[in-house]
Amino acid sequence: MSVSDLLQFLAVGKKTGLLKLSHVKVVKGIYFENGVIVGSTTNDPGEYFGQMLLHYGRINEAELQAAMEAQRKDPLRLGQILINQGVLTAADVGKVLEIRTLEIIYDLFLWKEGHFEFYVEDPLPVAFTRIHVEATRVIMEGVYRADELKRYRTLIPSDRSILELGPGWTSSLNLGKETRQLLYFLEKRKSVAELSYNMHCSTFEIYGQLYDLVKKGVVNVAGELPEIPDPVNEIVDLPEELSDWLLLAREELNGDNAEKALAILHTALRREPKNSAAQALLVDAEKKFIQEVYTKISPSGVPRIVITLEDLSHKEIEPQEGFVLSRINGEWDIQSILSICPFREADSLRMIKKLCEDGIIGF
Repeated sequence: MSVSDLLQFLAVGKKTGLLKLSHVKVVKGIYFENGVIVGSTTNDPGEYFGQMLLHYGRINEAELQAAMEAQRKDPLRLGQILINQGVLTAADVGKVLEIRTLEIIYDLFLWKEGHFEFYVEDPLPVAFTRIHVEATRVIMEGVYRADELKRYRTLIPSDRSILELGPGWTSSLNLGKETRQLLYFLEKRKSVAELSYNMHCSTFEIYGQLYDLVKKGVVNVAGELPEIPDPVNEIVDLPEELSDWLLLAREELNGDNAEKALAILHTALRREPKNSAAQALLVDAEKKFIQEVYTKISPSGVPRIVITLEDLSHKEIEPQEGFVLSRINGEWDIQSILSICPFREADSLRMIKKLCEDGIIGF
């Protein structure tokens, strides 16, 4: 079924329950009550409620860190903590939850494949904040966004695209404040994904603005950030069959080398995203890797940058590593840093471990 047909089926049938969708290691959930969408869940860190609040500029990183610190002591829902702290109102929380649910669903329209299950009458979590979204509205917008994004990507290939001011640029152009702010970040050679984060708006909106600017000759596509390199390139004697890769990953995991197992599994899933055995083994590998890291680095440890800015400028640091590094301020502990990073816990810890091994940070 297409995503639009699936949502339409549940809405027209006035179904109540949880629609769970998965692709590779991403799992999303959409709650229905009598055919109306009332909430969502996700294991994509970029779609966590705290990250959405940051992304749309409703709170700053210090406020999120303080709320996450309070949540360690009192396991209330994050939204309720922020309300109790006077940072947000109940209306603010409800609005961002609605935006999050819409963004979670719109992303589904870009999936080329996936797996779904519907759990009939599955109850909502305790203290769940309900929203109210009509499925028809989501379907129409989701189809529209998918079509528009195809058009945008004829000029702007991917979220990794870097743009620069074109020969048609002049400061005398009649541009609004928001566009000038976009050009300010663009001059700093930020990717489409980074522009979205800094502008506090959806990636779809950024694509639309950039597409118009490219068409007008104000900006040009200058290239793309490199893809994250294949993590198993340096592993010798790698077998040809994917089934043998999984056996090798299991051997590494049993031999207390969870990081190497993760590298093999990530690459295996790039080549065969629907492999359920690799997906299941990845979950085990991530859990074990996290445990291994925490035996060497305490969650309450406070990392600090231990090299000069001049030496740091000569280091080869990937964009995601740069994001993590920029949040290391000598005051926040590991748990606080992880709470504001839009990455999976295992991925963030892998980057922190690498930064430590490279002599860039210390404890």
